[in-house]
Amino acid sequence: MNLKGRSFLTLKDYSKEEIEYLLNLAAKLKKNKKNGILGRSLKGKNIALIFEKPSTRTRSAFTIGCIDEGGHPEYLGKDDIQLGDKESIEDTARVLGRMFDGIEFRGFVHESAEKLAEYSGVPVWNGLTDNYHPTQILADFLTIKEHFGKLEGLKLVYAGDGRNNMANSLLIGSAKMGINITILSPKTLWPDQELITLCNEYADVSGGQIKLTDNINGVAGADVIYTDVWCSMGEEDLVAERIKMLAPYQVNDDMLAMTGKAHTIVLHCLPAVKGNEITYDVFEKFAEPIFDQAENRMHTIKAIMVATLGDE
Repeated sequence: MNLKGRSFLTLKDYSKEEIEYLLNLAAKLKKNKKNGILGRSLKGKNIALIFEKPSTRTRSAFTIGCIDEGGHPEYLGKDDIQLGDKESIEDTARVLGRMFDGIEFRGFVHESAEKLAEYSGVPVWNGLTDNYHPTQILADFLTIKEHFGKLEGLKLVYAGDGRNNMANSLLIGSAKMGINITILSPKTLWPDQELITLCNEYADVSGGQIKLTDNINGVAGADVIYTDVWCSMGEEDLVAERIKMLAPYQVNDDMLAMTGKAHTIVLHCLPAVKGNEITYDVFEKFAEPIFDQAENRMHTIKAIMVATLGDE
């Protein structure tokens, strides 16, 4: 499958077959790395890493993934370049596109990533925006496949803030891959209706099901319970309000018991605020799959760079 030159901004832009290809490539690259085999597909390639928001996993994953494949990553923090400040995003994109072979962007406004992709002329990879977090979803799906051997037909329940970038992206990815997804959240925090309608169209093709509910009983039958922080970056002033709203949706032993399944796993994209969205005990019980997720950011991000930019 040829994905050369493609940007990776949202899973809306990728078919089920293309997502499967990236997951299979990531599994292959992960196996190779475990066996001490590194590639050279990014040899001679220079990668710009633009970060408006801080990061542990995304920065580490892009840096190591690039170096493992022979490329050179260059970190560009919010104080290092004039992105959208003294220079327009369009002009910055045209400059970077002439110097770099690929661009990672982690920031606030999704339109900034879209402008970088439109004007740079090189692949742009979304490391997180306020709307979407597609590289995280690939890591999540690789982790789920490693545990269950499949994606299609599993039930995934996302508990928490149902309209943040993680809920949006899980909804898109699950609908494309035939996962039955439930957004368990107060109605005021459900995803936009436009996105729900679009994802129902994806699900009609894949055979997946989408459910939105504010009833905690929605976790019944879950194979995977997924949660995230109750306040995204930039929403720190809403902490007290969110704690009050979302306390009933905390992932805890009682919620796990309601699944009725002994094999249910809990996932978290990190960083976690233990005691809010997830109890300390449940987090530690599922630390292995949660940190599998964290590691898999590296393998799936490497796969994205190799597939869209690499020379094999």
